[in-house]
Amino acid sequence: MVRRVAVVGAGSSGLVCIKICVDDGLEPVCFESTDDIGGLWRFKDSPEPERSSIYRSLVVNTSKEMMCFSDFPMPADYPNYMHNSQLLQYYRLYAEHFDLLKYINFQTTVRSVKQRPDFSVSGQWDVVTINRDGEEEKHVFDGVLVCSGHYTHPVLPLSDFPGHETFPGKCFHSWEYKDADAYRGKRVVVVGIGSSGGDIAAEISRSAEKTFLSTRQGAWVIGRMSNNGLPLDMTSITRLNNILMLLLPKTLVNWAVERALNHRYDHILYGLKPKHRVLDKRPLINDDLPGRILQGALVMKPNLKRFSGSGVVFEDGTVEENIDVMVFCTGYNGNFPFLPPALSEGPHRQLTLYKRLFPPSLQHPTLAVMGLFQTKGPIMPIVEMQARWAVKVFAGLSRLPPKEKMLAVIESERKRNMKSYPCPRQADLQVDYIPYLDFMADEVGVRPNFLRLLLRDPVLWVKVLCGPCTPYQYRLNGPGRWVGARQAILTQWERVAQPFRTRAIPEPETTPSVLFSPWLLMFGGTVITAVLLSKNEIVPVLQGAAQALDRCKIYLKDIWFTG
Repeated sequence: MVRRVAVVGAGSSGLVCIKICVDDGLEPVCFESTDDIGGLWRFKDSPEPERSSIYRSLVVNTSKEMMCFSDFPMPADYPNYMHNSQLLQYYRLYAEHFDLLKYINFQTTVRSVKQRPDFSVSGQWDVVTINRDGEEEKHVFDGVLVCSGHYTHPVLPLSDFPGHETFPGKCFHSWEYKDADAYRGKRVVVVGIGSSGGDIAAEISRSAEKTFLSTRQGAWVIGRMSNNGLPLDMTSITRLNNILMLLLPKTLVNWAVERALNHRYDHILYGLKPKHRVLDKRPLINDDLPGRILQGALVMKPNLKRFSGSGVVFEDGTVEENIDVMVFCTGYNGNFPFLPPALSEGPHRQLTLYKRLFPPSLQHPTLAVMGLFQTKGPIMPIVEMQARWAVKVFAGLSRLPPKEKMLAVIESERKRNMKSYPCPRQADLQVDYIPYLDFMADEVGVRPNFLRLLLRDPVLWVKVLCGPCTPYQYRLNGPGRWVGARQAILTQWERVAQPFRTRAIPEPETTPSVLFSPWLLMFGGTVITAVLLSKNEIVPVLQGAAQALDRCKIYLKDIWFTG
């Protein structure tokens, strides 16, 4: 019987794992190598080896209602897209509210996690840690949740580019980048157009003499705002949209979305258009990049080919001279050196995980790796659901299929994903947001029951089906049900609107107009009534239509705005 669980890391994933363990009656012991919580989201002025690192200006690209924990909404006055410091404050509020800090051993590094000699019987783990005094300590745990993240080992591929040895400028990975102050008046090349590459290129372009963004494939770029200035993910990540995506031809949806994006800025004209269709890969979410291109401060370039003295040569043969700085936004290796090497069974020695969570080679599924995936949506709701499923598996309340079946599923999903992501490592990481959440929710027993909702609570049914797929949906029923989930869903748009309410907008004043004078209106009404009464058959139709419209307006207003 699993009772004592080791949680490796006290970032956002570690915090929610501690909370889920406590909820399920387990005894979590968390080991955090630093002196504080927050992990990736705790900004530090200087990067620290083998730890994640972010830049000073980083703002989240998923909105607060979509990325919050399922039973702890973010404060209503928080902006919809937060600076990293505010997100860290939310994690502090979460840890304080659920009293999680008492389970964390700070300044304690996990050196190794190994199966015990009797693992085939007990399923237990030997965990070796180094405490703040440098002393080695040994522990025995019934289960292990790995929450140490995979943005700690940057990939700097200088050897792929001849001539880098004699380049006189500075070359570094975005892991080291903090702000643009040091690049004022410089000529800078940013390599890579992922989330960090787009942000850093746009920011540096405000200080540098000239900034070039080199990309191998290009990207579809979309801002954080949707129609009417609402958060993009609140309007796009819905169950109704997910159903439509399954029913409509993918070619048609690609065409419609690409057309809409090109209406904002022509991706061919701006040098952004990628080789892939918009639905094939995650888009680049960036509000500033097109504007910086429009102003000429940022110049798009093809893939880097080689260095040439103080200049660089691109694959189209163009050359940019007198480059001072090269920033490589070229990703990370997901290394977990403290785990048994036998768990890394992938073709490139990467971790092989069933449903991006469980190593299939273990005789007893008492270890899970959290957050090692990529998706078109927020990360934290998925990590929280991973934790809820993992503790159920640890406790024997949910069972995994046989090893052969798990390996077959892994291979099938890899082949499917390689149609969009030819690199096997990237293909392994991809999950579909709502289907993946629903699969795990089924395993836990918390997937929303739509027939029951329709019969018992049609107002909530409409919001769950047609509204944003917020995390609260997975607290409506089943284990871990939260009594505040319904109200959180009904008031989610209120919390979206709250941070905008900083200035009272006066109602527009109405001035008398001759066109709307009582005498003129009376005369017009008399003429129209006379015409209509002369055609008796039209009157019932118009009356019925007016009544139907009124009923629809009242119903829609009730379900959408008041709940």
